[in-house]
Parts: sequence; C-alpha cells; structure tokens
Amino acid sequence: MASDTATAAEDLKGLAAELAEAMPELRGRLRANVSMAEITWFRVGGPAEVLFTPADEADLVYFLKNAPEELPVTVVGVGSNLLVRDGGVRGVVVRLGRGFGSIEQLYEERIRCGTAVPDVRLAQAAAKAGIGRLAFYRGIPGSIGGALRMNAGAHGTETRDVLVEARAVDRRGQLHVLSVDDLGYGYRHCGAPPDFIFTQATFQGEAGLRDVIEKAMQEVADYREEHQPTKARTGGSTFKNPPGHSAWRLVDAAGCRGLRVGGAHVSEKHCNFLINDGEATAADIEGLGETIRERVRATSGVSLDWEIKRIGESAAPADGDGA
Repeated sequence: MASDTATAAEDLKGLAAELAEAMPELRGRLRANVSMAEITWFRVGGPAEVLFTPADEADLVYFLKNAPEELPVTVVGVGSNLLVRDGGVRGVVVRLGRGFGSIEQLYEERIRCGTAVPDVRLAQAAAKAGIGRLAFYRGIPGSIGGALRMNAGAHGTETRDVLVEARAVDRRGQLHVLSVDDLGYGYRHCGAPPDFIFTQATFQGEAGLRDVIEKAMQEVADYREEHQPTKARTGGSTFKNPPGHSAWRLVDAAGCRGLRVGGAHVSEKHCNFLINDGEATAADIEGLGETIRERVRATSGVSLDWEIKRIGESAAPADGDGA
C-alpha cells in the first residue's frame, strides 16, 4: 500500500485486509469493524464491517473500479439523518472526509464545494463572499452530499433551487457530471441512481450584502433553537410531510407527543423528532417510528414515509428471545 495511507496494521482484518491486498495503490483509510454509533447523531447502531474514507475523488474512483461487483457499498455523510440498525452494516461503508471538504468561489455569485462540507459551512462561506440565497443551509444539519441526495430544503428554499450541477461516481468507478435537471428532483427526492456517490456540487446564488445574509442566517438558527430539540440525540425530521399535510401535526393528532419505546421517545418540543434518551437501541427508535406510523394511519388514513435513512441489519435475537 502507498506510504501516505492512513490505514493502521491492526485495523486490517478480514474483508479490510483482503481489500487492502487487492488494491495496493489505495491511499484512503480502511478500518474493520467500526462502531457506527460513534459517527451518527442518534448514537446507536452496530458496526460497519469495513469503513472506508477515500483520500479524494481519484482514490474513490480507484476503489470502486477495483472492488468486487458483489461487494455491498453504502455511503454515509455526517450521520445526522441516519439510523443504523443494531446488527451493523455488511460490506463497505464509504464516508467522505477532508479530501471532499473544499469550498471555492468560482466567480461572482457561483460557489463550488465538496460533498463532505457541512451545510452550515457552505452557508457561512457564501455569506462571507456576499452570495445570497444559500442562507437556508444554515438550518439543515447535514452535509452537502446528503443535501444533494434528498433535495434538502428549509424555509421555502430547496437544493434544486440553487444547484447548477453535481459530480458523482457510480458503482463501477465512472465519473458523471449532472445538471440539476438530470437529477429529477422532487420533494425530498432525487432521481439519480442510488449507487451514485456525489463528490462535488456547484451552486448559483445572487448578489447580497454580508451583514444582511448573516442576519438571515441567524434568524434561521434562532428558529431551529426555538422550535427543534437541537441539543438532543436525534436524527432530525423523522417523516416527510405528506401532500397537503404537516407530519408533526399528524403525529400530534394521533396522540404520539412524548410516546416512548424503550430508551426512545417522541420530542415534546417537536413531534417529528425522535430522541435517544441515552439508553436507546436502534430497534427502539425504529420501533417507535413504526408505532407512530401505525397510529397516524389509524387516526388519519395518511401513511407517513420515513425521511430518516435507515441502513444495516437488525441484531440477531438473544437466546430465548426468538422462536
């Protein structure tokens, strides 16, 4: 393996060791059996069989071109809108890091960034450059990769309203440049193939005054602080808003405010947020979400769709718990 790799010898076990041996030019970091609870905001979930942090886009391309076709590959961001099940994730979990963290003003009101950049950092960089229309990212707790994948939005603006184009690498290691129209955006939906890993995005804002933009960003931050449980172990908005409805109102009307399953409960502050009290399992959180969906369906006839991404396998039942 190349001398600048960050992979520690003690981390190379099982599948990780096999991949390292098969890809001698890999520069990123491979780690075996990494707890996903440490990198998700819910702080729950089993281990990734292998966690891979590519050095940069070229390293990601090299990995995907050389990875066996049958190898499961899952992509995660900062872990804000993610629930990893207790049994962990088979195969390789790709998490983009510093090699995807650049931000560059191209000209006037256009800005480009890597997809590991937190949404809030993009908003701050745009404000500093006097670029308006991107202040809404101050209120989205995630990274740009996640924003692209789910057409993230807040306060009346969505990603599709400001995106020019995005770069992505597919499962075979092929690069793609996609216009906003290519992405087939809808409400919290992206039409890009699920195996595409976004690596870079270009945004178009508008001319603005830095102090005015920063004031708008502070208003967004204040709104979140007042209305959402920002200091709790949560995964953000749990369910998408159904057409013509507000998810939190449906949850509240179904009598689910404060509802508890194991160590998880529905936020009293905002009914579309689930909270880990500190002792919850992923099964507690997912079970609570499914209970809410059943009660909402029974009281309103509306089926709520998960906004939180759920990955991995359920834990095997303990002796005596199964059939």
